[in-house]
Amino acid sequence: MPGRLAGDVGDNLIEVTGLVLSAAPVGEYDKRVVILTCERGKLHAFAKGARRPNSPLIGGIRPFCFGAFTLYEGRSSYTVKQLSITNYFEEVTSKVEYVYLGYYFLEFADYYSREFGDEFSTLKLLYQALRALSKESLDNRLVRLVFELRMMAMNGDFDGDCFRGLTGAAAYALDFIVNTPVERLFTFALSEEAFAALSQAADRNRSRYINRTFKSEEVLNSINITFS
Repeated sequence: MPGRLAGDVGDNLIEVTGLVLSAAPVGEYDKRVVILTCERGKLHAFAKGARRPNSPLIGGIRPFCFGAFTLYEGRSSYTVKQLSITNYFEEVTSKVEYVYLGYYFLEFADYYSREFGDEFSTLKLLYQALRALSKESLDNRLVRLVFELRMMAMNGDFDGDCFRGLTGAAAYALDFIVNTPVERLFTFALSEEAFAALSQAADRNRSRYINRTFKSEEVLNSINITFS
């Protein structure tokens, strides 16, 4: 993922680097968008006219779009003025076996991110997880597990008691997930036995800290998709 981008560009305009987490229609032609940014955490902004066929914003005001966004900073809201998308994650959005997990990752990141917080690490993890989804050499069940565990650990939602008793490859994988630089996170495989043990421990940890089911998770649970 590219590094941080500078902020103030004058006339109440700021430029941020970010990834669109969600977008919803507002009125006849506008959209309300949530962007996870390096510089200002999670931002809610309006994209006026973004639903018009000839709008310069139409292609970039949708989930999974990553790039630079120029925003007008008003007293109580932001307005998207320009954008330059560098990654649409088309390899994720074009296949049903990837896209639902992708939406789950977006919701998970939305849950943990905060407005005006330092969300550089969250954005970096999300970016790398989306890249990993479409790699045929990786097991997407493991990609999901790694993403969830690292996100929870980064945010302090990590109870060692939930992982007590892990041994061998499962214990080593847990240490790797928690402590390895994000760029190297999605680079390993696990046996079915080790995956099952770590997954069960992660489920216990998640149940302790997250008392909700995400919309995309409900879809994942309701359809029969085999992840590989």
